[in-house]
Amino acid sequence: MNNQEPETIVSGDVRADVENSALSASGWVTVIHNDPVNLMSYVQWVFESYFGMSPEIARKKMLQVHHRGRSVVAAGGREQMEKDAQAMHGFGLWATIEPEISAP
Repeated sequence: MNNQEPETIVSGDVRADVENSALSASGWVTVIHNDPVNLMSYVQWVFESYFGMSPEIARKKMLQVHHRGRSVVAAGGREQMEKDAQAMHGFGLWATIEPEISAP
């Protein structure tokens, strides 16, 4: 078993999630990725408790993670997105930050 903390990874493509994210002027997003470990109810609870999402929005985002493999859960400045990703790692979720891509 690997006991290392996951790294905040910056990956390259958020086009699939751009339509579903709250785009910001700061240029970065936090993305949650599907994993085989966490229960869907737990992921929804994390979204509600950390991000302050309503149960309906948290469930929608959780289902995006489950069915699409990922969901944008926050948008803002890079430093805040890194903090959010680290917080998600603390909850045991796989999170990355990515540059925000504006829709054409």
